[in-house]
Amino acid sequence: RKALNHELSKLFNDMWDMDVNRLIPGKDYTIDLQGKAGAAQQGDSAVQDSAGRHLFHNVNEERLKNIKSFATFISLLDNYETSTGIAEVVTPEEIVENNSFLDAILATEVMKLAHEYLLKKKLAKPNLADFKHQLYDIWFQLYARKEGDRPDSCGFEHVFVGETRRDKQILGLHNWVQFYLQEKRNQIDYKGYVTRKNKTTPDEDDQVLSIQFSWKGLVKPIGSTFIGVSPEFEFALYTVIFLLAEEKVTRETVKIEEYELQMVVCRHGRHIGTAYPVLLSTSGE
Repeated sequence: RKALNHELSKLFNDMWDMDVNRLIPGKDYTIDLQGKAGAAQQGDSAVQDSAGRHLFHNVNEERLKNIKSFATFISLLDNYETSTGIAEVVTPEEIVENNSFLDAILATEVMKLAHEYLLKKKLAKPNLADFKHQLYDIWFQLYARKEGDRPDSCGFEHVFVGETRRDKQILGLHNWVQFYLQEKRNQIDYKGYVTRKNKTTPDEDDQVLSIQFSWKGLVKPIGSTFIGVSPEFEFALYTVIFLLAEEKVTRETVKIEEYELQMVVCRHGRHIGTAYPVLLSTSGE
């Protein structure tokens, strides 16, 4: 495995500490881990279900509605056609919503810290309007997932909303708020948690989890996700790694809080293709 990136670990821990919008486990939300997920392949239609109940037992929706970055984030989740290969149509209202979301996160200390760090590295423009334009391009600019196809995807849709490919595969969907809202509508079925070899079971207050679930009739055998964090926290982490990297797929090993993670960011030209955390271990073992 790649050596721990100390510089990024320090930056991300500072972001974690200043993420005042992060929800507190047991206070702002409770999860119900239930059983350990069975073996599964990507795209299976039926797998053993080790969890009869939802993963999210409850979430304080008042907090989500009253925190600007969460509220503007949630308004973006219904803007996408999740099937790849179908061209996305971006309406003027959706452009306004994208901009409101970026304005909301750029006002947070977490994104300010990301901007400062990128400025030092000469990877961002000092002017906030320019930086916002850069973020828009990285995350919201549409592209074709497959060569020569219609523009059917963007980084935001893939990472935060999720997509399906030819009714065979779930792509992306690495965000806990989307997971919770889809679960509430009975669109997602949580199948249980996934442990790594020789690892202990997760705790209800863990804020990074590996889980198995089905969505739109397809199974995702393993998906890692932050739980309870603010949208700006994830946005900041992935943007920093994306802008630091040159290669198509970047994997950075970082320690955030007690979690040892591999942050994976894949690029699609000048845009984010996908980004997610892989849980390596929690030090509380």
